[in-house]
Amino acid sequence: MISTDLNLAINLLNSGEIIAIPTETVYGLAGNALNENALIKIFKAKKRPYLNPLITHIGRISQLSNLCKDIPNEAWVLIDVFWPGPLTLLLPKINSIPDLLTSGLEHLAVRMPSHPMALQLLKSIDYPLAAPSANPYKYVSPTSAQHVADQLENIIPLILDGGDCDIGLESTIIGFENNEVIVHRLGGITIEEIERTLKKSVILFETNDSHKYPGQNKKHYSPNKRITLIPFGSDLPRIHEEDTLISWLPSSMSTDSISADGTDISGASRLFSLLRDLDKKETRKIYIEQAPNIGLGEAINDRLKRAAYPS
Repeated sequence: MISTDLNLAINLLNSGEIIAIPTETVYGLAGNALNENALIKIFKAKKRPYLNPLITHIGRISQLSNLCKDIPNEAWVLIDVFWPGPLTLLLPKINSIPDLLTSGLEHLAVRMPSHPMALQLLKSIDYPLAAPSANPYKYVSPTSAQHVADQLENIIPLILDGGDCDIGLESTIIGFENNEVIVHRLGGITIEEIERTLKKSVILFETNDSHKYPGQNKKHYSPNKRITLIPFGSDLPRIHEEDTLISWLPSSMSTDSISADGTDISGASRLFSLLRDLDKKETRKIYIEQAPNIGLGEAINDRLKRAAYPS
């Protein structure tokens, strides 16, 4: 059921159920982060491996002391600037946090979303929410309530409708190790913004399938159809009438474009909807031009490379 009823959402969560919630990044599949039965429901609904950690969402910064310890100063600087917003921090967890939430790892992935409905919900309950993207494992992330309904409507009791997601890309994930700041996943906050805030360079973690942190699979965010990527700025190929070409900018040669106006913000907000629409097309081959590798373009290209990665 798709609804805007916050009281219903709260009652379901309090009873141990899982629901879909809007955030500024993508829709999340949410349940009580401290309730192992709710966590199991999330993993089962997504068909997600139990060794893949979940991101925890909070509505008040004061909740951090009940979840994490030994928080580095640089984390507080980022919290002050970017929370609420699309930034996830990897912080040492306290011992009482369920191992299922972190897949047995010592660090908790935690963020405070900026979507007003999500924040209102989180401030109305006395526990944090685990909320990975509300889609089957490795499929394209949902950026509208209908996207969630397309795959999960018969599996979960409620999809809380907060409209289309403003950003449309998952959160940036940042960790801290040996006095270094490490970007474990590119997302809605750019590397340049992080470095400018901290006044230091950061390290970009190399992609692998270790499942130490969310969003690390080489193949992820993937439609069911095979994608061929075209480097940004390359000559667009002339395609067969049965093929589909998605350019970065609107072009007479392409079927559609990732960015409607040339900005990375537009490209980020449209990307996952475009990938989902491709699964509905009767098309033989799909070609997609990458984004310019600046700003949110880095995160867009990260998602495109994972979507196009061979099965």
